[in-house]
Amino acid sequence: MLRLLTAGESHGPKLTAMIDGMPAGLSVDIAYIEAELAARQGGYGRSGRQKIEKDKIDITGGIRHGLTTGAPVCFEIQNRDHGNWTTVMNSAAIDLSALDEAGKKQIQDKRIERFRPGHADLSGTIKYRLKEVRDVLERSSARETAARVGAGSLAQLILRALGVKLTAHVVAIGPVSMNSLSREEQERIEAMDLGELLLASRDSSVYCPHEGLSEQMEATILQALKDGDSLGGVVRVLVDGLPPGLGSSFQWDRKLDGQLAQSLMSIQSAKAVEIGTGVENAALPGSLVHDAMHRDESGKSPCYYVGRKTNRCGGLEGGMTNGERLILHVYFKPIPTMKKGLPSLSFPAFTDSFAHYERSDVCAIPAASVVAGAMVSLTLANAFLDKFAADTMVDLQESVETYRQYVRNLTKGKVDNAP
Repeated sequence: MLRLLTAGESHGPKLTAMIDGMPAGLSVDIAYIEAELAARQGGYGRSGRQKIEKDKIDITGGIRHGLTTGAPVCFEIQNRDHGNWTTVMNSAAIDLSALDEAGKKQIQDKRIERFRPGHADLSGTIKYRLKEVRDVLERSSARETAARVGAGSLAQLILRALGVKLTAHVVAIGPVSMNSLSREEQERIEAMDLGELLLASRDSSVYCPHEGLSEQMEATILQALKDGDSLGGVVRVLVDGLPPGLGSSFQWDRKLDGQLAQSLMSIQSAKAVEIGTGVENAALPGSLVHDAMHRDESGKSPCYYVGRKTNRCGGLEGGMTNGERLILHVYFKPIPTMKKGLPSLSFPAFTDSFAHYERSDVCAIPAASVVAGAMVSLTLANAFLDKFAADTMVDLQESVETYRQYVRNLTKGKVDNAP
């Protein structure tokens, strides 16, 4: 099992991540990981903090001479902004009376005394019996996703070594959506090689592969900034090259669609996940939903000799991959920290007030696409390790290739599976 734990606060000294279960012998491309970390910091609509942070990964265990050793991989990402928060975020007990005037001012200025609707403030403060709201904010902040992207990039290196391609891009920001494009234009984008689609997306300031829509999205974000508001949106994750049979239909917690939904819903501000055309499917009869099969004599379909003209199920049937492209959409609410704010309550008095405001993104949907790709990578890499021999990358690659050859022969009719 690939197990990820992260630690650290938004304005603490650093973020720490530990990944257990990594196979030995994976070649680690640090430049690629840091490029993904930079992508998470990018995108139009981010706050001024992204100009302060320059996320770099500092490996502290599990990798030697560029290769994983099979031991837990541990790394750190420094928070450069911590220099401005040393008194507020000090782990030692503080005697306020002993602080100088600058220290006292920093403590007071950073104190949160008003809840933000839509954030973890109220529930977390109550749950953990906290005396200050900041203790909730610091850990529930999306700054934590930098550690996830670092870990997810390692998982994506595993997927790449197994011939799996993954990309994530922005589909909608606020009211501007790729659904407004003509069917022909949507099909052109959907038919793109995932590597080309990723490049087209990253060339955009909002990580949307359509130039015209990117400009509209940027203008919409600019207007929200002027209005003191925030924007949500939709992210699409696509994966090619998955063999049929990852996941399981036998137990609820081993169903891959459930695992993917859980991992994506764990991202800050994510409120819904769609697999394939799941929302549209709910209103249609089964004859118009399920993806009929036919024999593909070329053997070049995603599942070799099993052909499909449609992929409404999004590559998952019965809790398992079926060989077709994995299609996921994640819907994110707007960030709850806004300049214009909302009516709220104070803490600890619980009197009528106005929501707290602290420097925040206007729109983080481009960054969310990077995080979504990382979480899907972690989930899929874990599914491979669960199914195949995985002490080392050699074991894993040989096991996966043997299985692919079995599926190839089976779908061609060369394997007798009769009892």
